[in-house]
Parts: sequence; C-alpha cells; structure tokens
Amino acid sequence: MVEIGGGLRAYRANGVEVLDPYDPDELCPGWSGKVLAPWPNRLRDGRYTFGGRSWQVAVTEPDRHTAIHGLVGWVPWRPVARTADSVTLECLIAAQEGYPWPVLLRTQWSVGADGLRARHEATNVGAEPCPFGLGAHPYLRLGVTAVDELTLQVPARSHLLVDGRLLPIGAAKVAGGELDYNQPRRIGGAVLNTAFGEVTGEPVVVSAETSCGRRSARVWADGAFRWWQVFTSDTLPGDRFRRALAVEPMTCPPDAFRSGRDVVTLEPGQTWTGTWGITPGD
Repeated sequence: MVEIGGGLRAYRANGVEVLDPYDPDELCPGWSGKVLAPWPNRLRDGRYTFGGRSWQVAVTEPDRHTAIHGLVGWVPWRPVARTADSVTLECLIAAQEGYPWPVLLRTQWSVGADGLRARHEATNVGAEPCPFGLGAHPYLRLGVTAVDELTLQVPARSHLLVDGRLLPIGAAKVAGGELDYNQPRRIGGAVLNTAFGEVTGEPVVVSAETSCGRRSARVWADGAFRWWQVFTSDTLPGDRFRRALAVEPMTCPPDAFRSGRDVVTLEPGQTWTGTWGITPGD
C-alpha cells in the first residue's frame, strides 16, 4: 500500500508479480494502483451540473482539457486499522471549489487464500447530497509477460465510442466485433483504452503462457461496479510501454458527472460500499 493515493504499489502471489510494481522512491507511473474518487476516468472540461447548479473543477489533463480520475490520487491517506492480513486507509475529500461536499473515504486492503481484496467505503459527512463515483487502477503483468502475449476475457455486452479526447460520444454492442472479448482472445497488437458496459457480473480474466507455464488472474467486482476500463498502457513511457494491462473496475463511465449515468447520489450521512479483488491462478 502507499500513502499518496491510498492504493497498491505491488502485489505478488506464489513468488510471481501479479501487478506491475514500482519502487518506493519512484513517482507513481500512470495512476498505478490508485483509488479514483469522487469520479473515475475523465470529466469533459472539468465542468458538470448537480443540484441545479454548475460546477468547475481543475483541469488536470491539459492535453485533452479534462479533469482526470478525481481528487484523491495525489493526496495523503492515513492508516487507521491493521491486522495480520489487512490494512485500512482513510482520506477526507475536503469541501473545495468545484466539489463543495466533504466525503470520508475508507479502503480496506486485505490478502488471503482467495487473493487480494479491496473494500471501499464513502460517507457523505456534509449537510447536502453529493455526486459520487469510484474506480481503481491496477496494472496486471503476470510476471514478465508483455501485453501482446496476454489473453483477455471481458464479460460485457457493450463498449463506449469515444472522441479524440477519449470522451464518450456513443455506445456500441461488442457482439461479433473487434472489441468482443466475451470469449478469451489474445490481445496481440490491439490498442485498448476502452470502457466496457453492460457487464455480466463475471470477472475479467487475464492469462498468458510463459516459460514457467500458464499464469492467470481474475479481476472480480461486486454489483457496485458496473463498468470495466481496459488499457494497454500505450501512453506509458520507456520500458513501461505496453508492459502491463490496466483492468479498472469503475462504478460509472467516463464523463459520468455530465451524463449522470450510474452516478451515486450520496445523501447526508449515507455510506456507500463496493468491493473488488484479484484472484491469481495457474
């Protein structure tokens, strides 16, 4: 776990790096392992409407003029509980310009026989309702296998169509198309930065044949997460280019604060919960 961003720096099972790690003194690359809240993915121009009013948050992805991945990816989280197999981190989204609602976040990271598990809570500690969404950003590597060698299965019926800013302009069914991963398919040279919707509730499965045999990981999520973002890390620099596959559970799609799609409205005092995890296999 890491203090800044409240997320994962590494996860190893049976001596194999399931996730693509980074060094303790290294700046987190490509949002690796971070918690994304109170919205995941991109928000067009940083503008949205809620409660009959318009709001503007900082544009944090200047090249695309979007606000990306929420407000807590680069702020400290603090440990509030520990056990032999878990740690719980906490972060307050302070009321601020563009998002004037205080929300207390808490994530319990735990490991066990079934793999890695993340349980997220968000409590509206303010006096007014607020919009909320959450995602996570793990990069799967499965040892030393490159993205092109991975086999991917995404149980979903649709995907979003996006413009040059990676913002949604429509949706399409995946059946029979180049983005149909309902049956396992090798990624090869495919370039993915894709939001999959109408998920079936089954896990995303990533696997590879290596010199040490077959390796796999199942990324699962409960019903709070209605979307999967899959990213082949084509924009990461240096040796991280197409080295790992981001499989991101999200409660809502890109630009959800503008569309309203699957956005949670947290009432004062209300707590939302969601759980996802990674189960490594052979």
